[in-house]
Amino acid sequence: MNELTGNDLQISDAIVACQLDGKGGMLPLVQAEVPHEARSCWLHLNYTQRASADWLMSTPLLPDNVRDALAGDSMRPRVNRMGDGTMITLRSVNLNSEARPDQLVVIRIFINDRLIVSTRRRKVFAVDEVLNDLRNGNGPKDGGGWLVDICDALTDHTSEFIEQLHDKIIELEDAVVGQQVPPRGELALIRKQLIIMRRYMAPQRDVYARLASEKLPWMSDDDRRRMQDIADRLGRGLDDLDASVARTGILSDEINSVLAEAMNRRTYTMSLLAMLFLPGTFLTGLFGVNLGGIPGGSWPLGFGMFCLTLVVMVSGVAVWLKLRKWL
Repeated sequence: MNELTGNDLQISDAIVACQLDGKGGMLPLVQAEVPHEARSCWLHLNYTQRASADWLMSTPLLPDNVRDALAGDSMRPRVNRMGDGTMITLRSVNLNSEARPDQLVVIRIFINDRLIVSTRRRKVFAVDEVLNDLRNGNGPKDGGGWLVDICDALTDHTSEFIEQLHDKIIELEDAVVGQQVPPRGELALIRKQLIIMRRYMAPQRDVYARLASEKLPWMSDDDRRRMQDIADRLGRGLDDLDASVARTGILSDEINSVLAEAMNRRTYTMSLLAMLFLPGTFLTGLFGVNLGGIPGGSWPLGFGMFCLTLVVMVSGVAVWLKLRKWL
């Protein structure tokens, strides 16, 4: 890798441009100053900004095969050794306003023993957490620690979102037990979020496990141990996702059962009502024909007696249904 100077790392629209001071803090990158060789420099860029995009495409500090990856071509979580460094693509829960958490954001990282370049389009809140730790003097001391802290923050956000989905499923289960049907589309949205998280977090867990197992020169044994702990924690989250997917399947079956039972009750009620009024319907149809010889047609009390007969017949049918325990 070429020798670093302050001029090489001056980007007008960089989100973060600093050097780790080796004590948990950070130092600004001063133009024309040669950064300390034993400390990693960190650039965090929005690759849609013009100055950042031009720097990514022109700087001699990055291998040619890294430029496109940092500029937004890579999406699925992965890790690749490239040149003297490592290219890492990670996904994060979307905590930006007016966005669903399952609309995951991407952070792309190229890291070696001297330089850390991370890029994004939409804001990644894990970066802000690490940056705040550096400003407070309790952040990572080197590149390996920086990567572990980023992965730890990403996993924390993922675990919190999985816990939120878990709570929503419990609420739905309680509602279904109380014979309440959730609003249309709510269960489908939860299942979609579970599937999306499962799809991207499984390879991300593999990325963490690979980083923990490979002997990267800029990662210490303690960093690898912490990374393995993060991989295990994300693995437990994936187990929760699998269980939640199964629970939503059972919920869907229960909701269909509740709806079918409600429909059957309505159909049963309508059938009983039809049976109650069937004799009356028959008689009214019979006496409604426009033909001569209808009994009581000339009797002044004929209509009253006819209504009384209908009431008696309906009551008799109701009593019969009650005795048969259909009502």
